Amino acid sequence: MTPPGPDAPPPPARDCVDLRFDGWITGIGTTSGSRLVLGHWPRTPFGPFSDVMVERADGHRTLLAPTRQVADFIAGTYAFDEVRVVPVGVRIAGDRWTVTSVPLLDLSFTVGRRGALGTLLHLAGPVISRPTLAALTDPVARLLMGVRTRGSAGNGRYEWYGARDLRRLTAATATYEGRDLGPLAPVDPPVRFGFGSTPRMPCQVRVTTTVRGPRSTPPG
Repeated sequence: MTPPGPDAPPPPARDCVDLRFDGWITGIGTTSGSRLVLGHWPRTPFGPFSDVMVERADGHRTLLAPTRQVADFIAGTYAFDEVRVVPVGVRIAGDRWTVTSVPLLDLSFTVGRRGALGTLLHLAGPVISRPTLAALTDPVARLLMGVRTRGSAGNGRYEWYGARDLRRLTAATATYEGRDLGPLAPVDPPVRFGFGSTPRMPCQVRVTTTVRGPRSTPPG
């Protein structure tokens, strides 16, 4: 189902169920033109999982998700040309993250220090993660970072992104389908999976995402 538009109002809470996903979203651009978005979610209605959204330079969009249940939910919320159910493993060693999805993806990146905006989000995180506050920050996020923090999604769903921290990436390497994607680069052009992209600068955002959907939305 095509969403009614990113600026449509959210559906009434009384008619819906809210699902919360707590974790990290990492947006990565590469010099090949391919862009990747990693979602690492320790706390969700489906249990812990990680997924990767890949948009090639030619615009082809692929979802890598670890289970059919997770793949169906994400593909019902965002737009893809292809969905692959494959293992997605994440290892974290300090600021170094390694992501493996055999046989498709090998990704490593390093997270840098928290800047001024990241410090502000970190301090305000527990409050700003709520949907009502995430909605209020949407104009600021558009102005400062060119991203949206709320909008309508697929299958009658609506989303709020409550950013709780922000750190730039300092380096990344990625191989996808056996091809080296090249060094780290801006996320440009913006990815087209949902109502908004990640920031143009490669970064990692600590986030609480709330998805409101019809009561038939699978709770996990």
